[in-house]
Order: sequence, then C-alpha cells, then structure tokens
Amino acid sequence: MIFEPFQSFMPSEFQVKFAASRWEREQAHALRRIVFCEEQGIFHGDDRDAVDDYAIPIVALSMLGVAADRVVGTVRIHEEEPGLWWGSRLAVDTEFRRVGDVGATLIRLAVSSAHAMGCSVFLAHVQEQNELLFRRLNWTVVDRISFHGRPHVKMQADLTHYPPCFSPEHGFVALRRRAA
Repeated sequence: MIFEPFQSFMPSEFQVKFAASRWEREQAHALRRIVFCEEQGIFHGDDRDAVDDYAIPIVALSMLGVAADRVVGTVRIHEEEPGLWWGSRLAVDTEFRRVGDVGATLIRLAVSSAHAMGCSVFLAHVQEQNELLFRRLNWTVVDRISFHGRPHVKMQADLTHYPPCFSPEHGFVALRRRAA
C-alpha cells in the first residue's frame, strides 16, 4: 500500500516573535500582499510604504515540532514619536484565522514589546469588522475614520493589560483551539 503525504496537517502551536530572518520577512510581506492586495483589494500590487523602512515586523510561525514551517500571521510596529507607538498591517492567513489565537497573540506581542521599549500610548487603525476583537483585548475607540477608503476605527490599547515583553525575539506561543 502506498501512502500519500498527509496534506491537511494543522499545527498545534504557533510561535509569535520579531521577524529575525530573511525568509520570515519575505513571507510576512507576501502574506500582507495576499491579504491586503488580492483578498481585500485595498492596495494594488503591493502594500509596502515608507513605514516599512523602519517598522519592526512581527510574525506568527506555524510549528512542526520545534521547527518553524511558515509565516501564518504578521503585524508591524513603529514608534512615531517618543512614547507614541503604532501597530499596522495585521494579517493572518485565511487557513489560520479560526484555529487559534494567532491574531490576538500578534496584537499582544506588538503592544507588550513596544511597552518594553518605552511606549506610553499604543494606537492602531483597525478595520471596522475587527473592532470587537480589539475591544476584547482591552482596546478603546478613539475615533471612527475612513482609512484607505474603508471604514476604520482608531483604537488605543490599555497598557495596564500588556506587561512589557523584554524578549520579543523569543516572543509568545499561541495554541490551537480545541475542537468543541
């Protein structure tokens, strides 16, 4: 009997950390293009902008045992002025949006690592459909705006719920949710 490779593998955990290698950064940008250009049609061709020149990319990696398999989520953070940090371009692969806390863990590491680097205010322009997720993660609405031609909510993280993370190169682990 010949066995075909198991093609529906779903990792049980994800490492969320600062992107450290070239392949992590390249896959993060590729995922952003898929989500923001192809899937959502917000940008044409590429979503890169001047912020990418100095932003810190964060990735969620699916894990095959102890080895990283691929980037399944990403977000970037940057300091706009001393103490004022922004998160942007949160993207999670469609296959992984409902299997675990990938998006929430990306948000937690984004805010906690900025907090460790002196953040006193952390903001994001959140797509309207994601507002509830951010509210559940202790964010408040600052304003409702149109951003890139779409309804967004300018939100602020409550830093008291995000203890500083001083080792973002190791990051956090997000676990797969158990089947109900």
